[in-house]
Amino acid sequence: MSRVLFAHGHLLRFDRKQLAIGKPYPPLATITAAAYLRTLGHQVALFDPTLDEDTSRFADALAGARPDIVVLYDDVFNWFTKMCLGKMRQAALGMIRQAREAGARVIVSGHDAADAPSVYLAAGADFVVVGEAEVTLGELLARIDPSGGGRPPVPDASARPARPVVDDIPGLVWKHLGLERRTGPRPLLKDLDALPMAAWDLVDVARYRAFWIERHGMFSLNVATTRGCPYLCNWCAKPVYGNTYHTRTPEAVAAEIAFLRRTYRPDHLWFCDDIFGLKTRWLIPFADLLRGAGAPSVEPPLPFLCQTRADLMNDEHVTALRRAGCVEAWLGVESGSQAILDAMDKGITLEQVRGAVSRLRAAGIRVGFFLQFGYPGEGWPQIEETRRLLRDLAPDEIGISVSYPLPGTGFHERVKARLGEKRNWDESADLDPLFPGAFPRDFYRVLSRTVHAEFRTRRAWRAMRLIARDPGARGGTALAQALGGFSELPVWLAGRAHLGWRRRPGGAWRDGVRRS
Repeated sequence: MSRVLFAHGHLLRFDRKQLAIGKPYPPLATITAAAYLRTLGHQVALFDPTLDEDTSRFADALAGARPDIVVLYDDVFNWFTKMCLGKMRQAALGMIRQAREAGARVIVSGHDAADAPSVYLAAGADFVVVGEAEVTLGELLARIDPSGGGRPPVPDASARPARPVVDDIPGLVWKHLGLERRTGPRPLLKDLDALPMAAWDLVDVARYRAFWIERHGMFSLNVATTRGCPYLCNWCAKPVYGNTYHTRTPEAVAAEIAFLRRTYRPDHLWFCDDIFGLKTRWLIPFADLLRGAGAPSVEPPLPFLCQTRADLMNDEHVTALRRAGCVEAWLGVESGSQAILDAMDKGITLEQVRGAVSRLRAAGIRVGFFLQFGYPGEGWPQIEETRRLLRDLAPDEIGISVSYPLPGTGFHERVKARLGEKRNWDESADLDPLFPGAFPRDFYRVLSRTVHAEFRTRRAWRAMRLIARDPGARGGTALAQALGGFSELPVWLAGRAHLGWRRRPGGAWRDGVRRS
């Protein structure tokens, strides 16, 4: 069997925004694939540069593992990898070249590689896996390494090139005789419990713990309960799982959480599903399992954060979330304009958003909003609708991006004729619309800073009012938010003035129409 070194190119320090947020998680999908190959008898190792300054340690990892095969495998459970950022791509391409120089075959799997396999093949990758990758990897390694040596025999150069021996394995892209070859899609796994638990022993968990404790005073780990999302938002890229939705059993997830608590003692969990607990009938027994079905000696559930949808937040669902331990739920609100939501095929209404916030807040669950500006059809009036929604609903946290056309989406198809040479952001704070729209790139950067600053300032005022009503809150989150938020007031005022001035006659933009 093969010696396999898993790696990835997603470094926290390559993205200033994510470094400032400072919430790194181990590459869960990567170590799940490693665990699967281990069950097949392969010897697996991991190079995880998430917390490194760069990828310079990769040379040592190659020397230590002496791999037959290097698998660059993105953590496809983490939304950050879906952004297909340029800096992360360059890190991966550099590791491909290093691995080839070390004599290893290279296989790549991830969102960016699925969108642009030719880029990775040109850098020296032998294969790109498209779609759900575990079974494809297992079949591919068995085919190219039938005798335990990492490299198949080199054919006689004078002989007619042999037919590729992998062209019946679904989910592959590779080059043969200089031409790119591709097999059909891999059917997705329906029984996720058939996969082994992630190979957590490969991760330097202590290093993650130290980072979290220094930044946040607590330690969080990640868990996936599902794969995919059945909704049809036309800007959302889904090159791995498509519009499917498959779920692990509540029992399997509860067992994994028990293992993590027993082994690594996290203080908090992030359920990294696109949508956590889509079905209430799954969530209720899950909450019962975490609470030990009423057994008084069982530890209370760990507090967790998840992503979900506003239209799912009925009373029964919110109650089940809270019983399971949810303390923070992020909603893909996207816009305060119903017209923009409809254009996105988002499938929610602003009334549902308002109801979801009310129910979550009544249950004691913090609320986060994902927002995006710049979708086609959005002008200044629609931007103001989003800002008013923020003021009215006052979520606890927000995340702001700009509509980002990624291959395979309806949004990309709509604007691809207007795209320039730049097709990917370098980092998540880039905020370049990539196509000519209502406003230029610098507008969206000013808008993002201004909306964030206004949000934090208003949150600080709310925190001060809470402290005035309850002096006991001075030692908690309220005081920290008040002290931090008021420092954003000058940024808010400056940004508001800048946006107002630039929208006047003679400015660079006005009324949602770009000006010369």
